[in-house]
Amino acid sequence: MWQFLVRLILRNRPLILIIISLITIFMAYKGSQVKMSYEMARMLPKDNQYNIDYDNFKKQFGQDGSVIFVAIQDPDLFTLEHFNDWYDLSNEVHGLSGVEEVLSVARIYNLTRNDSLKKFDFLAIVPEKPKNQQVIDSVKNVIYSLELYNDRLFNKETNVSLMMITLSKEIINSKARIPLIKDVKNKIDVFGETHDVEIHYSGLPYIRTVTSKKIQNELLFFVFLSLVIASILLFILFRTGRAVLFAMIVVIVAVIWALGFIVLLGYKITILTGIIPPLIIVIGVENSIFLLNKYLSEYREHGNKIKALSRMISRIGNANLLTNSTTAAGFAAFIITSNELLIEFGIVASINILITYLLSLFVLPILFSFFPVPSQKHMKHFEKGLISRIIDHVTQIVLTRRKVIYIITIVFVSGGIVGITLLRTTGNVVDDISKKEKLYKDMIFLEQNFKGVMPLEITVDTRKKNGIMKLSTLRKLDQLQDTLAIYPEFSKPVSVVEVVKSAKQAFYRGNPKMYEMPNSQEKNFILSYVPQLGDKNKKSILDSFVDSTFSKTRISIQMANIGTNDIERILSDLKPKVDSIFPPGKFEVLMTGTSVVFLKGTDYLVKNLFMSLTLAIIIITLLMALIFSSVRMIIISLVPNIIPQIMTAGMMGYFGISIKPSTILIFSIALGISVDNTIHFLSRYRLQLKYNNWKIKVSVLAALKETAYSMIYSAIVLFFGFFIFTLSSFGGTEALGYLVSFTLVVALFSNLFVLPSLLLTLDKRAITKSFKEPHMEVFDEEEDIELDELVVEELIPKEPKPDKYTKI
Repeated sequence: MWQFLVRLILRNRPLILIIISLITIFMAYKGSQVKMSYEMARMLPKDNQYNIDYDNFKKQFGQDGSVIFVAIQDPDLFTLEHFNDWYDLSNEVHGLSGVEEVLSVARIYNLTRNDSLKKFDFLAIVPEKPKNQQVIDSVKNVIYSLELYNDRLFNKETNVSLMMITLSKEIINSKARIPLIKDVKNKIDVFGETHDVEIHYSGLPYIRTVTSKKIQNELLFFVFLSLVIASILLFILFRTGRAVLFAMIVVIVAVIWALGFIVLLGYKITILTGIIPPLIIVIGVENSIFLLNKYLSEYREHGNKIKALSRMISRIGNANLLTNSTTAAGFAAFIITSNELLIEFGIVASINILITYLLSLFVLPILFSFFPVPSQKHMKHFEKGLISRIIDHVTQIVLTRRKVIYIITIVFVSGGIVGITLLRTTGNVVDDISKKEKLYKDMIFLEQNFKGVMPLEITVDTRKKNGIMKLSTLRKLDQLQDTLAIYPEFSKPVSVVEVVKSAKQAFYRGNPKMYEMPNSQEKNFILSYVPQLGDKNKKSILDSFVDSTFSKTRISIQMANIGTNDIERILSDLKPKVDSIFPPGKFEVLMTGTSVVFLKGTDYLVKNLFMSLTLAIIIITLLMALIFSSVRMIIISLVPNIIPQIMTAGMMGYFGISIKPSTILIFSIALGISVDNTIHFLSRYRLQLKYNNWKIKVSVLAALKETAYSMIYSAIVLFFGFFIFTLSSFGGTEALGYLVSFTLVVALFSNLFVLPSLLLTLDKRAITKSFKEPHMEVFDEEEDIELDELVVEELIPKEPKPDKYTKI
């Protein structure tokens, strides 16, 4: 196979470059059409019961989490100038296309008793802009007498007032949401600047818009930064602009293809697929390092460029195929999670990792074939430089201090196991926003004044027509709301109960003391004043809270951005209390909404991610089995890769980094990448055993010396390539940067110290007949590539040696 591939690449260089260029142009065209995702990530499968309940809720009552909350703390809000500007602003925002409703103290409604029609009129408290302070004082008194709005629209104690902006369902999951929210923010910011008032923005539509814009900006930033860092590191390591240029061509083409594939597969840019381009850059540079090192080391050894290129393709191409396959397997394991976000990430990442491998294998040898032979300075790093001295020290330690290596390893692994016991599994609805961000601080501000902005919905089904409007049911609903009030994480609920209490207050001419449930005598004639459902020409105040048959209702709550463990604790504690109020045999009570779906989705996802990690380990083990065949050698190969996983999990425990969707995937990614060095080392070790008549010590040291350069170089590039993610404003991406970088450093030390030490200690016990006779050969130096009938004149070195590689 590899003889054929070398012939194919070096015989058809112009044709291959033309084909790759044409595909790249096509992919660039498709990639230019890539779009951002503006929808909430669906973590549960479509057929999951919690997901079905949530979809049914949205069909019945509309989209939850469609409100932007704008908070101001202005003690002078009820002065003429401030109030009138707030009035103008509220109506101006309401006039924007895509805004369904705006509620604020300057645009607020109340039930007013109309005795002539025996109906309640739902009228604006501020029908026109006030002309003097007396009118505003009167409006303030009316508003503050309405218990319905207290601690829901304003907080009297802290002088904080809200503007609630409801977006239409057509715009909430579309790209048009971005310019709309930008327009809203620009208008509101003018009010803040004019009156020197800080504006606080929150609510799921706003949070999602800001985060999706950040993803877009960070994608470009990380791609650029990855290219710059990779270029600098390659130049430092190889001291040649040619190597940097060729490697950058490969990774830039790979990134273009990755974006093109995202569009071709019908996907969009999400918080996960957004990290694929910089990830491809890092992996592409790693491939280039192994290929470049082989090319330079071969040419340094025998001075024959053609021979160096052919061995570059056959020997490193073979090894890189397996290492990239294990990396792709680590990502492909996400496909079994049944989560759309992770499935897309797994498919795109795994496909493009293998494409990056093919691009590096084809493009680099072809480009080097057109240029002169390497000079002495390009191979200077093989001489006694810093890396060489480091490798000499590593070799000496492995030879003389193996007991120390084992003791240190055991100590650190034991510490990691202790740290694992401290791990917690949790997550928040808004989880990946840095606490330093204003977005996070604004959310906390609203939690402090209104308990939170995360939607939680409770639906009650009486299973009877008009069952909701029975006084006994209304009282049960009121009792349930009193129960909800004992949880400090919940805001004051909004439901049909508030409508009924407000109706009684309105019936008694706005008397604040009458904001309570009506008795049996009051109920019928008070509710007769409330407009009923079914009037197509007039929207009823009850429309948002009950269905058309009055058999179902909703209780809407805003809650703090608490962790999934806290949500689970509250819901578990609440369930028996709900059942005692609404017996399950007579009523069906469901807790749903974004918060519940997220909780169940997080639990589901973490379990599936553990399964995907297990699958990744199994797949990688099977690939190892193809290479090494020996069970003993497979176990030895897994040791230096399990150690980093234990250490990383332990560090998460010590630093309080929870197991959640954005951190659990780190293990699969790191495992797929870190195992590369093990494959390169053990494959080279087996080859050295053949050359050295199965002498263990000589073979281990030769393999270590030969692979250590590439291991160290690739570790440096990978470390900085992933470490740039620590600059992200998203907690999950930042954690990815820290944890994967740490894992790869530990993996490097494990492969440099632990792996060769194990081989030397176990000696001949690690070598079995199956190890000598593998199912798949990674390096086959016994047989060099024969390329006949092709003369590539520009490839002939200035002083070629008279061997078979002069003519190909």
